[in-house]
Amino acid sequence: MTGRDRLGLIGLVLAVVLVGVWFLAVAPEREKAAQLNASVSTASEQLQSAEAALASARSAEAQYPAAYASIVSLGKAVPAAEEVPSLLYQLAHVADSRDVEFGSITNGSGAAAAAGGFAQLPFTMTFSGSYSDLYGLFQSLDSSAVRTAAGGIQISGRLLTVSSVKLAPASAGGTASAGTSSNQVTGTITASAYVLPAGQGLTPGATASPAAAAPSTSTSTSPTTPAVARVAP
Repeated sequence: MTGRDRLGLIGLVLAVVLVGVWFLAVAPEREKAAQLNASVSTASEQLQSAEAALASARSAEAQYPAAYASIVSLGKAVPAAEEVPSLLYQLAHVADSRDVEFGSITNGSGAAAAAGGFAQLPFTMTFSGSYSDLYGLFQSLDSSAVRTAAGGIQISGRLLTVSSVKLAPASAGGTASAGTSSNQVTGTITASAYVLPAGQGLTPGATASPAAAAPSTSTSTSPTTPAVARVAP
């Protein structure tokens, strides 16, 4: 065998060894690397999705207190029960702030269905005081329901729909006391309050914060001015 043949044979053996190393070592590792790259890509997509979900959850958590406060505010405007004592307290508070005497409140003919399924509770209320004081009282009631720039209605306190307002000399109303000055008048307001539909709760299962304990179910009696929506008599 010549030297040339020996070199050729050595080259062939090296080629066979290299091919064997490729199939036995390099190729499997390349396949594993490709699989790892695919796994890393999938994990990266899952991480991005989880980060987006986390950001959305944090944003919702940050907005939760404001949303809950809005629900509670709406619950004061239209509660789940009649809550007449709370309404009386609020009316007495706003009357006292305007130096007006809260004379009486009379229930109407009973609850009736209103738009949206709400129960409508009619009331007739009387107040006595000077004309300017009664005017201030009506302004306080009226300003508790304000239309926002976005077209919605911002409500503070119990929502009332006023159907009529009548003024008469205090003596004619039968509520004047001895020594009442001649400028005293009696205002009679016919209005309706509202209650949520039967079986519909305000914040079922919700709390003031995502991690807070369930709130107390006691009735709030905060001295908030009832909100008023006026309609044509």
